[in-house]
Amino acid sequence: MLLPFPPVAYDSSLLPFAVIALAMVGITIFLLGKVLPAGGTPPLVTQMVLALAVLGGGSLLLLALLFVFLNPNGPEAWTFVLLAFNFMMMFPAGIWFVGLVVFRDRRVDAAGWFWPTTLSVVTTGSEALMGVLFAYGATGGPIAVLPAVAAGLSSVWFFWSMAAIMAALILWAPLGPLERWALLALGAASVLGPWVTAYPLIGGLAMSVLMGGSFFALVRALLRGSASPDDGRLLVALSAAFLTMTVAGLVVAATGGSVYAALAFGSVMGVVMGVEAAYLIRRYYRGKMARPWVARRGDESEVVAAGSGRGVPGGFPSRLAEVPAVDHRAGDPTRS
Repeated sequence: MLLPFPPVAYDSSLLPFAVIALAMVGITIFLLGKVLPAGGTPPLVTQMVLALAVLGGGSLLLLALLFVFLNPNGPEAWTFVLLAFNFMMMFPAGIWFVGLVVFRDRRVDAAGWFWPTTLSVVTTGSEALMGVLFAYGATGGPIAVLPAVAAGLSSVWFFWSMAAIMAALILWAPLGPLERWALLALGAASVLGPWVTAYPLIGGLAMSVLMGGSFFALVRALLRGSASPDDGRLLVALSAAFLTMTVAGLVVAATGGSVYAALAFGSVMGVVMGVEAAYLIRRYYRGKMARPWVARRGDESEVVAAGSGRGVPGGFPSRLAEVPAVDHRAGDPTRS
């Protein structure tokens, strides 16, 4: 018996919306790959401002497309879509130019959470809007706000788009082996998420196997002494996230997939995915310089010498001096 596929909430009439949605996911991944550093130095504030402007413009476009379903009177609704397209073309360039004047060559604070959190919130919110957009589009008629939001937050358009973004971040991030596998397990939960609300028994069983296997493997690595103190703290946070997702999934199964349970599950998953995205974004310029799975070419002038703190307000933590910088092009660690 084949595994039932979760509902995609898509038909041929939604093709233009699907093209825009998939393009926005690709643009988000491309943009994060450009602004997040390959050499370990914090990015410029102007780069983060540009990324935030583009992601915010994408959210505005999704809101305009959502208005098409809420007010399907033709010209008026599509006028807002055209204005949103125009905003996306002009506003990011303008805000980037203003950022060049205001911030110049300042870099983000390596120890701060403001930019990772802001980028993560905007990205997660944009993908949640995408899910709600297709929830409205799939009904073909009026639908109450609460069921639409619940369906959107538990749909493949939200879960799988976030999973794609987190997969790209994990591939490029300088993570330790245990850390990478832990975050991959957390990201895999978002792949299984749509099954929990569509087929609670199948989805709940799959999530339980994933979480149980991941937790056992990580605890085993911790007990064998192959994990650092940072990995131990990550394991505690991962356990809390898995426990919360499990409880939310059990409520969905116990209530037969009620609207409130689906809304709670989607909200919990959204928060977990948002926190993971913020952690990954910050990890590009904070912490040990481990070797990524997929190395990107970095500008040698942008690579920070270990422990020097060059170009970073306040410098890097002292533990960076103990770890050699990584030449991502050669693939071998070299003393800087």
